[in-house]
Amino acid sequence: MEFNNWPLSNHKITTNLKLFNKASTIFKKDKFYIFINRHIIILNLTKFLDKALLVIMAKWHGFGRCKTRLSKDIGKSNSAKVQSVMTKHTIAVAKFLQENKLIDISIAISGLGAENCRRWSRELGIKKFNLQGKGCLGEKMKRQININKKFCTRNKIKNIIFIGTDLPDLSHQDLMNTLKQLQQNDLILGPSNDGGYWLIGLSKKIISSHIYLPFINIKWGTENVLQNTIDNFASTKVKYKFLDKKIDIDTIKDIENRK
Repeated sequence: MEFNNWPLSNHKITTNLKLFNKASTIFKKDKFYIFINRHIIILNLTKFLDKALLVIMAKWHGFGRCKTRLSKDIGKSNSAKVQSVMTKHTIAVAKFLQENKLIDISIAISGLGAENCRRWSRELGIKKFNLQGKGCLGEKMKRQININKKFCTRNKIKNIIFIGTDLPDLSHQDLMNTLKQLQQNDLILGPSNDGGYWLIGLSKKIISSHIYLPFINIKWGTENVLQNTIDNFASTKVKYKFLDKKIDIDTIKDIENRK
């Protein structure tokens, strides 16, 4: 997907969008070399890391149906392209770990009906999919845990990781680090620039004993999401760990602020 010919008059915006495209291209070129350099290491790590279910919270990139704040600056068509590229990037990163048997992938989709979700997940190369359903983000994530309980038990999966599709900087190492940290911690959080989080990893302890705590009393979509989540666990003995802070792409400023 090329962004070089987007009809944008602001040179600074256009330049940053070209950098956005360049980052995606670099990832594709480097993927083969990353695979060669890390393949043996990852195979060995499967003996020491608990397999996790990665739930990707994805929104269909329909015209005018995604990235509404971004579309105000670059248009509905261009914002849909951005969403599509980021979704494919997220899937590519996740598939790398799945191919090495470190995770299983389930994509949770909003913006489409069941049949179209099946068709889209097939195009993305993901076998397991579910609808996100109604409610706030917390209700949607909790629903995915309940839907996947039998699958996790059957496949001896202890931990569940949630990510969105707003990160052009997501890497294999981010997910590898999450798997590693879940060996010693119960809750893993990847802080985002807007006060929320770009990743949340839940251990078996949380899933079995504190399933409601990551999702209640949270003002979703505000700058307090991360802090609200941490506060929910204040009275517990849950151990948590932060990953590196990243920029979610929701507005044109987010694109401009990427380094």
